[in-house]
Amino acid sequence: MSFSTADLHHVGYLVATAAQSEIMPRFHNLSSMRVREKSSAFDVVTEADEAAEVAISSGLRQAFPGAVIIGEEAAGREPGLLRTLGSAGLAFLVDPIDGSNNFTASLPLFGLMVAVIIRGEVVAGVIYDPIGRNWAYAVRGGGAWLQKEDGVREALRVAASVDPAEMHAVAGTNFLPEPLRNMLLRNLPRIGMNFWLRCAAHEYRMAAAGHCHLLVYNKLMPWDHAAGWLLHREAGGYAAHFDGTAYQPTHLTGGLICAPDEASWHAAHRVLFDA
Repeated sequence: MSFSTADLHHVGYLVATAAQSEIMPRFHNLSSMRVREKSSAFDVVTEADEAAEVAISSGLRQAFPGAVIIGEEAAGREPGLLRTLGSAGLAFLVDPIDGSNNFTASLPLFGLMVAVIIRGEVVAGVIYDPIGRNWAYAVRGGGAWLQKEDGVREALRVAASVDPAEMHAVAGTNFLPEPLRNMLLRNLPRIGMNFWLRCAAHEYRMAAAGHCHLLVYNKLMPWDHAAGWLLHREAGGYAAHFDGTAYQPTHLTGGLICAPDEASWHAAHRVLFDA
């Protein structure tokens, strides 16, 4: 099955429409909005997440009949949905609000992500910024670009390779198991700078645009990473699990490191995993 750039732009339209109709009217209105915890106090869902996912999923079903739609919230209710990801002829992974904690804190740092999967391979992705009202798009083998509302496109390119001591890194260590967490916390000061935005959507966009060098993740729910991984890859980056094996959206464990190129990946890996 093929998936065209025109198809991807339609997905981008659906995402932007849901953002402006379901999410932005609820932003800064936490007192009147339902918020509940899922697995922890950090893992929350709001009625904005749920309404946006319903709107995006409905639009995708209408535009792509027969496609498998796997939304973050739907998969929470029906975990078996994820088992269809590797074999589906066409599947969409939907993260209606990535950075829900920022959203509930009235911080304008959250995004919407959709990845397009064919037979277990990520073939396209979009990350929409509802505050900046622009899209970051990626097509497998077709590059990555930022697109504004006026149609102006800007190619995305990862940062140039630097020594680990000069790298700017995103490294969220809260999901790391011990003793791995302690090892990374001990070694992170050997990296030039470390920060965390609590929002993979914007972290991937930053890395793909060359504004940071390194992304380090442990928890790999596919709606959080598939679109961003492809965006980073098509912007020229290199990524692999902690053990060096290739990422797939069906892999939920193994960690992930994204770097400007393979040599940078190995250099950062040696520093971070130095016991």
